[in-house]
Formats: sequence, structure tokens, C-alpha cells
Amino acid sequence: MPNSNQKIVPHLWYDKEAKEAAEFYASIFPDSKITDVTSIHNTPSGDSCLVTFELWGQKFMAISAGPFFKINPSLSFIVNFDRSRDKDAREKIDEVWNRLSEGGTALMPLEQYPFSERYGWIQDKYGLSWQLILTKPEGEERPAIVPSLLFVGDQCGHAEEAISFYLSVFKNSTQGLIVRYTKGMEPDKEGTIMFSDFSLENQWFVAMDSAHEHKFSFNEAISFMVYCDTQEEIDYYWEKLSAVPEAEQCGWLKDKFGISWQIVPSEMDAMMSKGTPEQLARVTQAFLKMKKFDLVELQKAYKGE
Repeated sequence: MPNSNQKIVPHLWYDKEAKEAAEFYASIFPDSKITDVTSIHNTPSGDSCLVTFELWGQKFMAISAGPFFKINPSLSFIVNFDRSRDKDAREKIDEVWNRLSEGGTALMPLEQYPFSERYGWIQDKYGLSWQLILTKPEGEERPAIVPSLLFVGDQCGHAEEAISFYLSVFKNSTQGLIVRYTKGMEPDKEGTIMFSDFSLENQWFVAMDSAHEHKFSFNEAISFMVYCDTQEEIDYYWEKLSAVPEAEQCGWLKDKFGISWQIVPSEMDAMMSKGTPEQLARVTQAFLKMKKFDLVELQKAYKGE
């Protein structure tokens, strides 16, 4: 079932491949489709293409806006193939793995691991990485696709602090499982987070620490859009989350863990997908001047006031 009131939407930044990548993913996962493609002109990146799509009933957004940020495995998507939900889960995991492997690179081969009889981590041809896992949950069911945050480098060891912080900021939040590293799992430090999941606004996320040497860290290539109905809500999330003043731009901010968020008015989607070229141009010119979004100013620009 599509999560129609999904408040937090993963946003992927590509150089030129947003539409192509979205079409590729929509062809692989069940219950998936492209819902909108909009071009916006005269941005600092030139002409950009915005793509809204659903994968397994969950909303995503992607943009082609130049080679400024490169997607890396610090943010990946866990795909749960749940045998209690689907008797063909094992065939499906292999099928999806094979499709994502086209031009991709396996980071962990699809095989048996202590935590799952079938698991693999793959970086696809567009650079996005996916963790496919065959599950048969004892407890509460998890959604099919879950964003996963990997705390590495300077951020390693901060997963637990980040989870507590997000649980305090977002409403309708729940702490799920927590599995910690034990003694003898060096370089990972005993007590840090091996795996934990948590839900914000009824949406599940995963966080993990990894002390292994990784050549990547969180960046703007994958961000999370938070849809807000009022200016008060925009102000609230902006104040709570923004920790890097120089990263504040066009509704984007960076939190103290280096993760990027976009705090956007809920009606922005409709403005961008239903507006005339003139309305789009006015809204684009208005938001390019803003750091935090001003809902009234955006509405005025849309109406041409």
C-alpha cells in the first residue's frame, strides 16, 4: 500500500541520470511507478529535471542537477524480502539482485551470513547502494524498503546519539531493535551500534556504526525531504535540525551528523507538477533566493502577486 501521507521522502541527486535511474528502479521493484517529471530552468545548475516516483509503494524523489554530489554507500536502502508476506521471497531476492547487478558492483556478495540466510549489498550502475535481505520477522513487520544510515569516520560511534536526537525531533516516533557490537569485533567498539532501527513519523529507518576504513561519508547526494503544512512547522524543523549555517540553501540544511534534509512546504509538489511554465519560473526564482522557505512568499510567487 502506498504511504499516501509519507512525511519524509528520500531525495536522490544525480548529474544527468535521475529519470533513467528512476525508470530502472521502477522496472525492478513491485508496486512501482514514475508519478511526475518536471523540468525547472535557470537554476545555478542550469536546467534541472525533477522526478517523483514510487518504489514498492514508497515515495522517492530524484533530481538531475549537475555533477556536484556523488551518491555513496553511507546512505543505502535495505530491501526486506519477507517470507511471511511473500512465499516467493527467495526467488524475488535473486531476481532483484540480478537486475541491480547490471553494471553494478557487489559490496557484500549475496549469500548466507550469521544474521540472514540470504543477504547481499550491491552498488548499482548509478552509484546507489541496496542491502537485500531475506527476512522472516518474529516481531512487527517492517516496510519493504528502509533507508539505512552508516556512521563512519568521524561520525562512527554517533549512531545511538543520532537516533535519540531524531526521536526527540520527530513526532510519532518509536525505537525498534538495538543490536550492539560485542567484545572481539574490532575495529568496531564494544557497545556501539551494529544495527538499530527506529521510526520517525511512522516511517522506518536503520542506523549502524562502522569503524572499518571507508572512503566516504554523508553528503548532499542523498537527503531527506520533510513535508510541512505550515510555516510554524517549517520553522520548527529548521531550528531543530540545522547545524551548519553555510549549508543552508533553498530549503536544504545539514544536521550535526552531516545528514542533509530539505524542509519543504507540502504544497510545493503540486506547485511544481501542476504549475504553468510561468508559475514554475516564478516559484523557482523565489526559492533560489531563500535559505529557509517562506511559505507566504512562495504562494505569492505562484499566484504572480
